[in-house]
Amino acid sequence: MNWDQDLFKRTLDFAAKAHGTQQVPGSGFPYVVHLVKVATEVLRAADGSFDVDFAMQCALLHDSVEDAGVEVALLRTEFGARVAEGVSALTKDESVPKAERMADSLRRIRAQPREVWAVKLADRITNLEPAPAHWSAEKRAAYLAEAKVIHDALGEAHPGLAARMREKMKVYA
Repeated sequence: MNWDQDLFKRTLDFAAKAHGTQQVPGSGFPYVVHLVKVATEVLRAADGSFDVDFAMQCALLHDSVEDAGVEVALLRTEFGARVAEGVSALTKDESVPKAERMADSLRRIRAQPREVWAVKLADRITNLEPAPAHWSAEKRAAYLAEAKVIHDALGEAHPGLAARMREKMKVYA
């Protein structure tokens, strides 16, 4: 598997600056740690069947619009239309009623190349680490149920990521 390390570094630098001092909730880690974990899942899954550089860029930038306020137009200028559209699809649409957001999100992701699907799987795999201690049992159960919906909707994008997600769901608490 070949991937462009300079492109990785440029994208990571952009993402780190965008997220600034944000932290992964409940962890004390800089937010960039989450982004690198998602990108690592994507890189690990790279088997020559998809554009790893495109997937890696979307992984590193996937929360930049939603959580850091980066404009999609800036992503388009910096990284091109394909990356900007992929990140946009991975961004929750706050104008959609909360009860409909997951279905809307999955619909928009499924309209993108399967690399974007893989990023969503990798993001949820990463988020299936132990839940924050303050989460109730009901909230953890709902999060796990949501993970199953994501898996069922996007798992066909990459069998390896789908299998890894199933394993994470088995041990999630």
